[in-house]
Amino acid sequence: MSELKEGSKAPDFSLATDTGEKLKLSSLAGRNVVLYFYPKADTPGCTKEACSFRDEFPRLESANAVVLGASPDPVKAVAKFKEKYSLPFTLLADEEHAVAEKYGVWVEKSNYGKTYMGVERSTFIIGKDGKIARIFHKVKVDGHTEEVLGALAGM
Repeated sequence: MSELKEGSKAPDFSLATDTGEKLKLSSLAGRNVVLYFYPKADTPGCTKEACSFRDEFPRLESANAVVLGASPDPVKAVAKFKEKYSLPFTLLADEEHAVAEKYGVWVEKSNYGKTYMGVERSTFIIGKDGKIARIFHKVKVDGHTEEVLGALAGM
């Protein structure tokens, strides 16, 4: 898979949401989409990131942005995560990590000398035209929502 670049068409996908319904990316055409990939629901960094998007949700909405969080967790886990932290946006269950692979964020990671495959924390801002406007790889949670809001303001 060639690496996605800013300006390229965002790969379409259909995934189960936190309610178990399917969501197709192309159904959001005409809106800005903040698609963020996180490694695992209810872990410290992922919780901090999700709560930051939650806290800035009114500002994201006023930028006409739909926020989608995607992880390899099953529907039940993302539903529980969403409820526990009152997240006002949709979480996606990418259990087969097919979407993470399409977006190039399913990568080899290492922890305590062990290597394994997992999600690299990344955010893609997809414009109303369905093209990738901004890519943030290896996201540092602190200050990230502000970066996203800044990028949306420039669109």
